[in-house]
Amino acid sequence: MSAPTDIIYEVDDPVAIIRLNRPDKLNAFTHETLTQLRQAVEQAQHDRRVVGIIITGEGRGFCAGLDAEVLEATARGASSRTAEESSEEIPGLFTYLWAVEKPIIAAVNGVAAGGGFVLASLCDVRFASSDASFISIFSKRGLIAEHGTSWIVPRLVGTGAALDMLWSSRKIQADEAYRLGLVQYLTEPETLLQEACDYVRELAAMVSPGSMAHTKRLVYRHAGTMYEQALREADVVQWQALSHPDAVEGVLSYIEQRAPLFERLGDKK
Repeated sequence: MSAPTDIIYEVDDPVAIIRLNRPDKLNAFTHETLTQLRQAVEQAQHDRRVVGIIITGEGRGFCAGLDAEVLEATARGASSRTAEESSEEIPGLFTYLWAVEKPIIAAVNGVAAGGGFVLASLCDVRFASSDASFISIFSKRGLIAEHGTSWIVPRLVGTGAALDMLWSSRKIQADEAYRLGLVQYLTEPETLLQEACDYVRELAAMVSPGSMAHTKRLVYRHAGTMYEQALREADVVQWQALSHPDAVEGVLSYIEQRAPLFERLGDKK
């Protein structure tokens, strides 16, 4: 099997870095890129060295969305699809990211447009350099806010800001994205990746990976759940967590004034 070329994948314990690697096309997606990206995420999910996953772009762009040739082919083939087509998997290009137990961080280094906007939005946390920008683009192509953005963006920035962003498809510069809450950390271009890596390293040093996994699952699940059901489910998970060795380690490390040694997630060799 030949090595993937559309992405660059590396692990620097405890961080997995996935770089979209089509810089001459502003990292626009092809079907192969999407396949390689998902394979890299799955590889990181199973690697016990990895506590957090960072997705970024090579060159001056994060991702310009679907490659023009792929977009044209998709538009021409749309009429052959029917609304009845279904799958066991939740629809949307990157909704699988929400089921990954580990934190997924977007390090947005440049323009994130269309599918790139979707990818950044569906990551768990966003770092952006001052050179970054965000463009949903869908309304200008006669499309809707698709691939989960109609669900996640209002939860990130509020209804009014989300509708403005999704209706107008205007360019949102990094500082405005930070002010709105789409971006959690704003950095200088030259420190973007290092600050994102440091964030994961701090999590790995101080936080239980199992606790993060449970919290991520509950946060996304409870976004569409009434508060009573959410609190009952969280209570069950909390009691389960109390019986896990991480709970004992968390208390002992606090009492002994030392860094905790939490169990990592992934396949055991």
